[in-house]
Amino acid sequence: MPSPVPQEPGRPSRMRRSLGVKDGVAIAASSTAATTSLGIGMGSLAAYAGRQTPALLLLAFLPVFGIALSYARLNRTEPNCGSGYTWVGRSIGPWSGFLTGWVVLIGSVIFMAYTGAVTGSVVLQFLNKLGLHSLLGLRLDPSSTGISTAVGLVALVLVTVTAITGVRSATRLQMWLLIFEYAVLVAFCGYALYIGDQPFSLSWLNPFEIGSPQALAQGMVIAVFIYWGWDAAFSVNEETRNASDAARGGLIALVAMLGLFLIGAVAFQRVMSTGELIHNGPQALTFLGSSLAPEPWASLPLAALMCSAFASLQSSVIPTARGALAMARDRTLGPVWQRLHPRYGSPAVGTLVIMAMAALLAVLAVGIPKLNDMILTAVNSIGLTVALYYGLTALACAVRFRGSLRDGAVRAVRDVVVPAASALALFGLGGYLVWDYATMSDHFEASPDNGWFMLLLPALFLLLGLATAAWAKWVRRSPYFRTGRGTDADALTLPMDGDAGEPLPHPVEG
Repeated sequence: MPSPVPQEPGRPSRMRRSLGVKDGVAIAASSTAATTSLGIGMGSLAAYAGRQTPALLLLAFLPVFGIALSYARLNRTEPNCGSGYTWVGRSIGPWSGFLTGWVVLIGSVIFMAYTGAVTGSVVLQFLNKLGLHSLLGLRLDPSSTGISTAVGLVALVLVTVTAITGVRSATRLQMWLLIFEYAVLVAFCGYALYIGDQPFSLSWLNPFEIGSPQALAQGMVIAVFIYWGWDAAFSVNEETRNASDAARGGLIALVAMLGLFLIGAVAFQRVMSTGELIHNGPQALTFLGSSLAPEPWASLPLAALMCSAFASLQSSVIPTARGALAMARDRTLGPVWQRLHPRYGSPAVGTLVIMAMAALLAVLAVGIPKLNDMILTAVNSIGLTVALYYGLTALACAVRFRGSLRDGAVRAVRDVVVPAASALALFGLGGYLVWDYATMSDHFEASPDNGWFMLLLPALFLLLGLATAAWAKWVRRSPYFRTGRGTDADALTLPMDGDAGEPLPHPVEG
């Protein structure tokens, strides 16, 4: 390995290593956003799974946990803030690796766009609770995509500022937000389990009672999407004191999410019928609070949801910018993504670009008049791309460590069998949904019920990704497309504000 390039006096040569396991848990848990997922996702799941929503969440956890074990195994061998982009490129090929990083980038931008609108909707719900229903003649309607988006854009700017000032300060804020929201969530869900008037049935835990294979597949995509975010812990490898801390943080957060989701799903169904869950949609948590307690206590779940939405928005900005940084230092993306703030050591310019992209997409999405329709559209579109990049990363683990098949049953199962099975499960799920979307409609319409529209967005993501990859390979002449190996961040000085245009060294071999 070549010696690092000497750094300029007073300027850090790389991102600062100041994070531990607790920070990884905070980032992963905030990004997964249990309170937000329960608050706005239970209605979407109930639309497909009915009373079997708890079973669906448990079933979706199995391949996701297999993916998480694959991440942890790869991370022990090659810690890199590019995570799947780096690992898939080396084990399967640079084109697959680039698409892995690309769908994470684009999917996260879409997630931030709709999460901004959700955050705005929650803020408006809170204002309505305080008695403020209009301002300057404008009706503050939480179900309006336009009004919610306008408020959400303000929230997006605020969390971007905190993300730029450094991950450490951001995770401290997220940890306090998590403590508050989980305390409220556990208290209300526990009370709902005790006093709910809807009789509990073991059939709620039986996935075979879900109405049809189509409903199961679509519900599984939403459930996988609900778990999405735990891998954010792996995006701050180069700011973590020990790479294993990132893996522990992600796994701890994922297991904790399983417990919270199951308790929350059963609690919601103890209080609400399936029809009530679907009808309330993104305001289901508000309905739960008002059903269980008088004011002002009934507003506590809404306050927790607001904290969760802000934390989720912030924790989405952080890993997305760092994934783009990993791609930029391989010259698969432009140099703007690798400019580090001279004081905070964060990829500040890339963070601002991501915020601008999310804001633009959120404004364009105002064409979908109802927030619930916007959520369903975004979730289904992102769900397919999440299944793709999770599956590719797990497959990369099975390929990378295929030699473990000769090292005994335990290592073979851990390093090859579980990752391969998880990858095949997600590829099968995604393939079935692509076929279902392609055949369910006979015309195009911008609606979450139209299969052609649901396929259009993921198809555009992939085609644009292939075009960008081609530009990186033949115009930028990125060394990544010759070796498939991402740049080892510790082997070079990361460019700062004044050096962003300088050529980067080739990836380190071996």
